[in-house]
Amino acid sequence: MKQTVQFFFDSIKGKRIALIGMGRSHMPLIPLFTKYGAQIIACDKRDRAALGELAAKAEADGAQLSLGETYLDDLDVDIALRTPGMRFYCDELNALRDKGVVISSEMEIFFDICPCRIFAVTGSDGKTTTTTVISEMLKRQGYNVHIGGNIGKPLLPEIETIREDDVCVVELSSFQLISMRQSPDVAVVTNLAPNHLDIHKDMQEYIDSKKNIILYQNNSDKAVLNLDNDITRSFAPECKGRVEYFSRTQTVDNGCYLDGDMIVRADNGEKTEVLDIHDIKIPGMHNVENYMTAICAVWNYVSVENIRSVASDFGGVEHRAEFVRELDGVKYYNDSIASSPTRTASGTLSLYDFKIILIAGGYDKHLDYTELGDVICDKVKTAILMGATADKIETAIRSSSRYSDNNPVIVRVRDMEEAVKCAHERAVSGDIVSMSPASASFDLYKDFDARGKHFKSLVNAL
Repeated sequence: MKQTVQFFFDSIKGKRIALIGMGRSHMPLIPLFTKYGAQIIACDKRDRAALGELAAKAEADGAQLSLGETYLDDLDVDIALRTPGMRFYCDELNALRDKGVVISSEMEIFFDICPCRIFAVTGSDGKTTTTTVISEMLKRQGYNVHIGGNIGKPLLPEIETIREDDVCVVELSSFQLISMRQSPDVAVVTNLAPNHLDIHKDMQEYIDSKKNIILYQNNSDKAVLNLDNDITRSFAPECKGRVEYFSRTQTVDNGCYLDGDMIVRADNGEKTEVLDIHDIKIPGMHNVENYMTAICAVWNYVSVENIRSVASDFGGVEHRAEFVRELDGVKYYNDSIASSPTRTASGTLSLYDFKIILIAGGYDKHLDYTELGDVICDKVKTAILMGATADKIETAIRSSSRYSDNNPVIVRVRDMEEAVKCAHERAVSGDIVSMSPASASFDLYKDFDARGKHFKSLVNAL
C-alpha cells in the first residue's frame, strides 16, 4: 500500500535523517526535508576541503555535517538514506541497522509515495537508451513525463510537482534495486550479463537485485522481458501480472519480435506490423532490440503513428555510439557508456561491416573478457588499450583462436590523450575510430560522462 506524499512529509517532522553521500541524489533533499521539519545530517567520506562549495551549500540549506573517514561513527539518527553506490551490506550500514536505524534510499521513498504510473527499466546494457525512447514516445503521445533515476536526475525532489495523471519513467541500477520493496506498474528488463562484480558479492546477488523490479508487482501490472536472454527469461514464473517478451530470433505470442526487417507486435496471436527497422534513426541491431522493448512497454499508451514518429527523428543519447566529428575522412565516435565487454561487443562492434580502430580499457569490474577477444579479432584492425583492464583485453585477444600476428594490431597507451593521438596518427580516410572501453571509468575518471566529454574535447581539438 502506497503512502501519500503528505503522509510521508508529516511522518518525517522532528526526525533525524542522515543523507549518506553528498551527491546529486541527496543535495536537493536537504532543503526539501528541512522544509518539513526534519533534522538533516549530511554525511560524506570526503573532508570539507575536498567537498568545496558543496559543504557550504549543505549548511546553508540547513544540514549539519559529518565528514571524513569517521563520517558514520556515532551517528544518532532515526533514518539513513544510502547513496546508490554504497554496498548495501557494508559494515557501516550493518552497524546502523543494529542500532535500530531505518536504512532506506531516495528511490525507495520515491516509489513508496509517487502518485502516478511508473515505467521502470533495468538491465546490464541498453537501459538508458530504452528509458529515453520510452519517455520520448510517451511525450509524443501528450503525457507529462518525469524521467530520472540512474539516468541522471533524482525524482524525489520533484515529488511535490508530480500529478496523478503524469507518468514517470525511471532507469534503475542493481545498486538501487537491491533494497527495493516496491515494483513499477510497467517493469522492463533489457538483458542480464555479468556486471558490477566488483561491488556485488557474486553474480547471484546481482541477479536477485535486478529481480526486485518484478517481484512486488500485482496482477494488473506488466513485465517486459528479453526472451533471447536466459536470465531475464527465467524471471517469468515469478511475475504476477502480464508478461510480454521481445525477441530478435523467435516469434512470440505476446510482445514484439522481428519478422525480416519489420518489428511485429503480437497480442494473443493478433499481429500488428509496427516499425520497419530501417526507419529507426539510431544505428545497430542493439537499438532494434531497444525499440522492441520500448514498444512492448508503451503499447496501449502510445499510438503506432507516434511510435514511428519517434523512431524516425530520435537521434540517440550522449555517449552511446555518439558521432563526434569527421576529420580527413575519418569518423570519430564516443561510446563511453560501454562499461562492460558485452556492451562493446553487442554495441559498437556490431555496427560496422568493416574493421575499425577501437580505443578500450579502464577500471576493472572483475568481468570476463574472453568472448570480447573473439569479437575484437573479427571487427577491429587496431586495438588501442589503456587503463586497468588493458592486460585482460590484450590477453583475451591473443588467446582467441581468431587471432593472428597483427590481426588486430595491439597498441598500449597511458591515457586518453595518448590514445586519441595514436588513433589520429594511424587512421586513414574511410576509417572509424570508436572509444568503446568495455570497462568502467573509475581508474582515471569520475564517471563515464567525464570520460566521454574528455574524449570529445580531445577529438575536437585535433
